Amino acid sequence: MTDPHILPADLPVPTDDGACAHLPGRCWPAYALPGTDGAAHDLSVLPGRTVVYAYPKTARPDQAMPEDWDLIPGARGCTPQSCAFRDHHAELRAAGARVFGLSVQDTAYQREAAARLHLPFALLSDAAGAVRQELRLPTFHAGREELLRRVTLIVRDGVIEHVFYPVFPPDRSAQDVLDWLSAHPT
Repeated sequence: MTDPHILPADLPVPTDDGACAHLPGRCWPAYALPGTDGAAHDLSVLPGRTVVYAYPKTARPDQAMPEDWDLIPGARGCTPQSCAFRDHHAELRAAGARVFGLSVQDTAYQREAAARLHLPFALLSDAAGAVRQELRLPTFHAGREELLRRVTLIVRDGVIEHVFYPVFPPDRSAQDVLDWLSAHPT
């Protein structure tokens, strides 16, 4: 099994297929998603800026990832991306943004990753698919699972202000967000 913290040098690069072009200016759906912190979070009502990084699936030490995971453009890198948001969390907060991760795994699955990776923010579960469907977030299939493609959204006062898609390399995502926030102060 490969180390989920390290990205292979030969990962396929995802291309911009236009699947997120419709998102800027859209209102975040009014759904309370369960978080790994035990609370339900309705991002549509949060004031100010919120960073939501949608990711396919974090690796678990006790489970194998889907077959050919590293061959799917944009699939590999959820752990390094989450760790980068963890490592830059104080800077993101200082820039005026709160952070959430978003995936389709259930909260129990996410809770293991949040604890193991020592994340200072909640991971939100869209296992029911309500946000994914309403926003028409891009997905892909791996094994029998339909997973979110990696996309990072800046939500301001309940409206999607900016979209990073495709996100590559995933371990640079938090720095890309910080750079954008610095160039676009509130």
